[in-house]
This record gives sequence, C-alpha cells and structure tokens, in this order.
Amino acid sequence: MTVLPVRRLLVGLGLVFAVYLAVRGLMWTAVPTVPVVYLSALALGVISTAICLFADSLIPAAYPDAPLTAGNRGPSKLPVWAAVLAVVTAAVVPTAVSLSVGESHRADSWATSYVGLIGALLTVTTVRRRPGFAWIGTAALAAGTIAWLGPIVALGQGLTGSVMWIVGAQLLIGFLDRAARDTVRLVELQRAAVAWQAVQETRRRERRVRVRFALQVAAPILVRVIQSGGELTAEERAQARLAEGSLRDELRGARLLDERVRAELDSARRRGSTITVFDEGGLDGLDQQSLDRIRGELADIVSGTVASRLIIRTARDPRVAVTVVGRMDDADEEDSVVLWKEIPRQQMAEEPTRARD
Repeated sequence: MTVLPVRRLLVGLGLVFAVYLAVRGLMWTAVPTVPVVYLSALALGVISTAICLFADSLIPAAYPDAPLTAGNRGPSKLPVWAAVLAVVTAAVVPTAVSLSVGESHRADSWATSYVGLIGALLTVTTVRRRPGFAWIGTAALAAGTIAWLGPIVALGQGLTGSVMWIVGAQLLIGFLDRAARDTVRLVELQRAAVAWQAVQETRRRERRVRVRFALQVAAPILVRVIQSGGELTAEERAQARLAEGSLRDELRGARLLDERVRAELDSARRRGSTITVFDEGGLDGLDQQSLDRIRGELADIVSGTVASRLIIRTARDPRVAVTVVGRMDDADEEDSVVLWKEIPRQQMAEEPTRARD
C-alpha cells in the first residue's frame, strides 16, 4: 500500500470518528431545551474537525527532505486561521451544549459527547503541528467543561482522555520529527561516504595508471643500468633523461597530459629542450571538454616552439588556465623570453591569446 492511500485512510478515520462522536450526541434520552443550538454546536465541532483535517498550508513539513515528513508523507502545518477556528470551537461548544440541554441533563453521556468530539479536534490540531493552539483549546475546553459539570464529572466524562490524546499526539509528532532528522542525517552521511569511496577509487585507479606508466617508461632503462653496472652509452643516457622527464611530468602535472601532449613533450625533449611542468590546482573545477581543449592548445604550442627551456604552469586565475613560457639559453637575459602564451580557462574567440615568439 502506498503512502498516499494510507494518509487518506487516516484522514478518513479521523473524520469518521468525529462524525461518530457527533452521532452519539444525537442519541439523546431527552429532547434538548434548545435543539437548534445543540445541533449547531455538534455541527460546528464536526465541520471544524473536517477543516483541520483537509485545510492545506503553504508552510511545508518541518523536514521536507525526510521521507517521514516530506510532501504527502507527513502532516504539514495547519493554517493559522484553521487553528484559531479550532480554539474558538473548543471555547464555544461546551457552553452552547450545556445551555441547550438543560441543567438536569448536562452530565448525561449523550450530552457530554462533545468532550470527545473537541478532544478529537484538538488532537488533529496537534498532529497538524499547531500544539500551542491545541493546548489553548484544551484549556478552554477544560475551563468550560469544569465550569458547567464540575471537576469530578468533567474528568469522568472524557476530559482526561482528551488530554491524553493530545499528549500522545504531540509525543508522536516529536518522535516522527526526530526520526526525520536522523533520516536526513543518515542520508547525508551515506552520500558523503559514497562520494569519499568514489574519490578513493579514482585515486587508486590513477595510482595504478601512474605505476603502470612508470614501469613501462623506467623499467627498461633501469634493467639496463643494473645489467651494465651503470655504464650506459650516450643513447642510453639520453633515453634515461627522457624517462626521467616523463616521470616528472606524470608526478607534477598529470591533469595537463594526454597522449598527444606526452608525445609532443617527448619530441621537444628529443630536440634538446628542457621542459618543466607544474600543475598547482589551476585546472580544478573544469569539465572534460574544457580539459580536452586546453590540452589540445598546449600540444599545439609545444609542437611549434624552438625554445631551449620551456616552463608550463597552471594558473589559479579566473581567466587563464595555463601559462607557457619559453626561453633561449644562449640569449641575453632581457631577450631570453621567446615564447609567452596563455591558454584561457574558457574558450573566448573574441580575445586572442597573447604571444611573443
């Protein structure tokens, strides 16, 4: 059974119970002195209960994200005007009934059925998250009933039970709200745990890729170093320098790299360039499409440079993602910069990349 039919069932049961208490009041053993007032008082109790059951509120449940109180799954706050109507009903009905039935019949069971009817009304008010109004109505009901019947008769004719209903309803709503808070907290913790596990899995995957790449690049030259006792040929030493540079790139700037960037960096090193790559978090927050664009521009820049020293650094700048600086070792200090390019964080066709080469 879904939640919505259950709620409708409970609302229907509340309305049926209110009608039952009103019908019980119609089973009089003597005709009321003023029947119109008596019937009007009972009708007011039933109508007020129905309004409190069905009145919608713009105020949501206390914890709208929790499954126990969200939307149709839990009681929302009763509108103030409906809560005021419940209090007025609780204050008016005892006096109206007591005056209309006559002094000799005020303590009869049919004449005191209004106590249970108003108790049901105030219980609904409590469930609809207006306990303050419910207790004001309870005080009004108790005052009116005790004034007309006396404390002993009033307590024996349902006033105690009505108070216990309201106390139980308030405790139940409190427990539901606490369960809702716990549910929201557990959902948040579960989401955080899932996110943490995803991050850890990503890091493990990246570590495996880095280790695999390191073994693929460095293992052959390390084996050769061991076999030759450190006596490497010029070509093998060049291969060792290339392997060291590739490993440094992977450690310092992994997010800048893809297959094409790696290939262009390797080609530049083979041409004699010294390359330094730094990723200091400047690419954080970029989507995959932006990363692919930035890597593509970086590969184009590296492939066309003749600089002997190349410094590639990510920038924590709202506009620039990557800065590429190229220098020549044999140039004067003030003229040594032969390349300066900035790769924008977002693609901006109207703003050309600054360059000096």
